[in-house]
Amino acid sequence: MRFPPIHPSKFSTDQRELYDDMRAGIATGLNSFSTSLDDGSMIGPWNASLHHPAIGKAFWQLTKAISSFGTIPANVKEVAILVVGGFHKASYEIYAHVAVAEHMGMLPARISALLANVKPNDLTAEESTAFDLAFGLCRGGPLPEVTWRLAVKAFGEVGAAQLVYLVGLYAFVSTALNGFDVPSPDDASARTPPTPELERGLPPLPMTQL
Repeated sequence: MRFPPIHPSKFSTDQRELYDDMRAGIATGLNSFSTSLDDGSMIGPWNASLHHPAIGKAFWQLTKAISSFGTIPANVKEVAILVVGGFHKASYEIYAHVAVAEHMGMLPARISALLANVKPNDLTAEESTAFDLAFGLCRGGPLPEVTWRLAVKAFGEVGAAQLVYLVGLYAFVSTALNGFDVPSPDDASARTPPTPELERGLPPLPMTQL
């Protein structure tokens, strides 16, 4: 982990504004996994955003803009996100969206296959289209016309565009997480440099869910 969590008491004005906005958004739909420490310091991509608030603000605005399309069902989005996270092998992304998928009732075998970029044989037609689109974009090059047409047929032109933007968004998130070596909470303690608390023999701060 290359950027340590920032305690809220240390925020600049820009960081505080971004922090409050992100926390409000997280509270409305990202409750299946840990996004902060008990002291309020954020982890995952949100911590990196706070270290670079100009980028973080733009990233968060893009996230909200893509979500505002509101045309893609949640199960379809999770199929695409798991494909992207698995392709990039982004530890925190995989941790977070495995938790989301499990909360939605997705079976472990299906989650495992999606993370391995193997197409499960029990996907719905819409989920199958999302898999093909996400996997095609992850592999690079133009999306095949037939895949685009299937996405438009399934979700409409706006929905197909939302799915493309969603894949791009989570590719960006995964790249940032990998570049900044952001671990999942499960292995964070093993990879984080010792804090003053650890050096004095005190227990590390626990993770918490919002």
